[in-house]
Amino acid sequence: MMRRTCIDIGHDGRVQFQQLAYFVAVARLRHFTHAADQLGVAQPTLSKQIRVLENSLGTALFVRDRSGIELTSAGEALLPHAERILVDVETAQRAVHEVAGLRRGRVRLGATPSVCDGLLPDVLTYFHSAHPDIELEVREAGSPLLTRDLLRGRLDLALLIVPLPSDAEDLETTPVMRERLVLAGPPDSTLPDEVDVADLRDVPLVMFREGYDLREVTMRTCLQAGFTPHLAVEGGEMSAVLRFVEAGLGHAVVPEMVLASRPRLRAIRLRRPSMSRQIALAHRPGSLQLAALAFRDDLLARLAP
Repeated sequence: MMRRTCIDIGHDGRVQFQQLAYFVAVARLRHFTHAADQLGVAQPTLSKQIRVLENSLGTALFVRDRSGIELTSAGEALLPHAERILVDVETAQRAVHEVAGLRRGRVRLGATPSVCDGLLPDVLTYFHSAHPDIELEVREAGSPLLTRDLLRGRLDLALLIVPLPSDAEDLETTPVMRERLVLAGPPDSTLPDEVDVADLRDVPLVMFREGYDLREVTMRTCLQAGFTPHLAVEGGEMSAVLRFVEAGLGHAVVPEMVLASRPRLRAIRLRRPSMSRQIALAHRPGSLQLAALAFRDDLLARLAP
């Protein structure tokens, strides 16, 4: 049940937290009935509270006509503040719940596909067994997207490729591991067990989509070796790229750890230059709740040499 917390706004009245929640739901859905259904309240109750809110503020927040519902300029001005208040209240509630011996809480974690595939299952299993009532929410994406979500407060922690871009230098990072990159080949690959990067000049490659760190490092290393790689297939995520390699469509530069569970793929070592990348655990300074702090400490302890 939602508490009817009162918040002062202006001099003309008092706005209840519940009214702000109703307002935000209607503003997002642009529909009173749908908002009421989402919140689990009767539509007349929601409409009445919106009217009370508008009376308290002394202005209309929505324009209602046959074509639908739109925010007034006052509604547009209120929306970001109302959303921030709701987030702050949720954060405060989470912090209070977590105080009682980490019996409740949530950790929003981001990780690159290779880390999700090769590292996280064991780490998450261990943490969940120690703290079964803490919710674990995992977002799998490339480092640029995870960095953006971390800066916007949508994630608590993220395992990212470093160094970070200049606009993310304020994030706190702790190096946790170095990933060695290898060439994944199909079972019938005729390449030797070790190759130079220059030897890939005429080798068809399966390439990740735009925005993937592995795409950028592969393209950059090939160009430094004096050639533009021949792409047989491009645009895939990690699982798709590995399936394409298994099907014999080409080879792909991938982290060595993802091949541990794929015995049908050959791991061909890259030399001159060898290829690797640094993984770090990142978060916004001073942002971690108790559950996220516990997860961070547990992960760092498990990955310590």
